[in-house]
Amino acid sequence: MGLHDKSFPGESEAYRSARDELLQAEAELREQIERVAQKRRELPLGGRVEEDYAFETRTSTGGESTVRLSELFLPGKDTLLVYNFMYGPAMEKPCPMCTAIIDGLDVNHRHVSQRANLVVVARSPIARILDFARSRGWSSLSFLSSAGNSFNADYFGEDKKGGQWPMLNVFVRKNGDVHHSWGSELLFVPRPNSDMRHVDMAWPLWNLLDLTPEGRGRDFYPSLSYE
Repeated sequence: MGLHDKSFPGESEAYRSARDELLQAEAELREQIERVAQKRRELPLGGRVEEDYAFETRTSTGGESTVRLSELFLPGKDTLLVYNFMYGPAMEKPCPMCTAIIDGLDVNHRHVSQRANLVVVARSPIARILDFARSRGWSSLSFLSSAGNSFNADYFGEDKKGGQWPMLNVFVRKNGDVHHSWGSELLFVPRPNSDMRHVDMAWPLWNLLDLTPEGRGRDFYPSLSYE
């Protein structure tokens, strides 16, 4: 007896036997994912953010302005997710991988925002960031420039030479202070001959392709455009 009593039209006994074995592994993986998520929720409070970083932004009328990190926490929402977009001033074009991630984040923002604050930060000037955002049709997310502060360097959105990293950080507001809660540090854990996959849990592209017989493939990566 398998884990359930369903079968698909035309499937063979060999398929069902192999599928039941895989289904058991998938069930165990689900339990592991939930255990890891619980450990993530139970982390002690991270380091207090000592600097109330000032980011470049745009006002509703199109003028440039600044917003502080503490101001990114909207009333009733004490969690802030910050994705570091690899689009530094020396880069001719933004990172295609980051762009694919943000494609998904933008359409999901209306749902995420019911529970948490979510912004995207890049090192380029705000006008350059927003020009690219408009070209992609991104209309939901808040985009900020870290050109005038050390946020990227402090929270591993770039290396010491200014190279950009695709970091995702979570911050929490508690008793009036902002603390770091979690960062996608899996980026820095060596994984020979494979991508780091440190933000896969927030990236629908790879999760969908993992369901296919062909998988992710070794030669496919997202592009800014396709023929």
